[in-house]
This record gives sequence, C-alpha cells and structure tokens, in this order.
Amino acid sequence: MPQITIDYSDLMEDAFDREGFARALHEATVEIAAAKPEACKTQFRPSAFTAFGYEDPGARGHAVAHVTIGLLAGRTDETKARLTETAVELLRKHVTGGAFTLHASAEIRDLDPSYRKAEG
Repeated sequence: MPQITIDYSDLMEDAFDREGFARALHEATVEIAAAKPEACKTQFRPSAFTAFGYEDPGARGHAVAHVTIGLLAGRTDETKARLTETAVELLRKHVTGGAFTLHASAEIRDLDPSYRKAEG
C-alpha cells in the first residue's frame, strides 16, 4: 500500500516523464496520505488504442491519462480529494511537448479489507 496504477495513451510515451511523475507522486502520497515511502508502488500501463468522443482514433489528437491510487481505508474525503488534485496537477507538469490534448484524471479507492501483500 499504496497501490498506484497509471493508464495512459501510448502516444504520450515521448512526452511523459514517468520517472519524475512517479517520484513526485510518491512524495505527495507520503506527505498528504501519511504513506511510508517504501510502501509506494507504481505501475504504468500504456494503451495502444484510445478513443475520444467522435474523433477518428487515427487522428490521435487526444491523450488520456488516469491515475488510480489504492489506499488502506481510513483517509478522509478531504485527504483523498487533495491527493487526487495533486495527482492531476503532477500529470500536467510531467506530460509536456506532445501534439495532443491531454485529458488527465485521478481517483482514490479504498483497498478491500481482504488486501494482503508479500515481499521477497
């Protein structure tokens, strides 16, 4: 915990500073949600196909990035909102120079009480 995934349009590859984004998001998650740094884990999942509205997908004029942060239950709605707002701001900061319109979003979900992890 936290379990972080970023689903994003692959046309962002060259414009997305994933390493910088992950570091900044981990720092924000520690500060805002009282997570431990060593507990922050992030996976990036590029999508080869993104559809936006009625646009021809071949036009590739829009990119979508969505951050999902799974936390153990107990954070206030205010804490969750602050963290998602920060995640969206960080996406905008770390996706630069692309010839597309970025649609950035984020959400927090409480991990199910059955959540378990193993290391090693």
